[in-house]
Amino acid sequence: MFENQSEGSDGGSRSLLECQEIQLGYPLASGWKPVVKGVSFDVRKGETVALVGESGSGKSTIAKALVKLIPLKGGRITYAGEDIGSVSASEFRPFRKRIQLIFQDPWKALNPRLSVEGLLEEPLRLHFPELGAADRRQRIGELLESVQLPQSSTTRFPSEFSGGQRQRILIARALAVEPEFLICDEPVSALDVTIQARLLKLLNELKEAHNLTLLFISHDLAVVQQMANRVLVLREGHGVEWQHADELFRNPQHPYTRMLIEACPAW
Repeated sequence: MFENQSEGSDGGSRSLLECQEIQLGYPLASGWKPVVKGVSFDVRKGETVALVGESGSGKSTIAKALVKLIPLKGGRITYAGEDIGSVSASEFRPFRKRIQLIFQDPWKALNPRLSVEGLLEEPLRLHFPELGAADRRQRIGELLESVQLPQSSTTRFPSEFSGGQRQRILIARALAVEPEFLICDEPVSALDVTIQARLLKLLNELKEAHNLTLLFISHDLAVVQQMANRVLVLREGHGVEWQHADELFRNPQHPYTRMLIEACPAW
């Protein structure tokens, strides 16, 4: 097993999220299907950690476990020093504002029957009930501006936008609750290269502007190289390499990592 780097990219910042030997999977009629098999990593405040691997490696399963969409089978997950892996859904509720997940597919994540105003107003009503209608409208305007969408977007529906624009709506919806930790699950994989570049630039700008910490999930190493401070490479549910990004791309240690890099058109 690779070494779990305990020093941050700045050499000393403390972990915001820690996953220790986590095990995840899905129930079957005949028992249990293991998907993530004893994976450890941490994410420090203000950095971007990337999870990389082919389809089926366990990346998205980890993302779902971090927001309690699937249960933890074994190991430990802590956030800001608190054990969130074993808490109930009601006990996890305070963390739902702090940790937000941006899904890969906006068609599944955005209610097609709601306008952009309705989509952004939902989390505001839920998490900030003290806000009046005028305050909500002002906040929605600020969110649209932050993701570089026009104010006229409020009356339109998801089907009226391009894929890149829908991802911007998803990002705005996640930012509505003022999180400190964003999990980005393949957020640009369905977009062409030009749109990808714009969205990645936006994510990095938002990270700085809102003091965000990111867990970035991708199978595309060219994308990861633009985003990550540190990288965990996953293969068939196991972590096979855990490195600072510069070192990983300069001197990959595991044969599987070298294979992924060699297969990337950017190299």
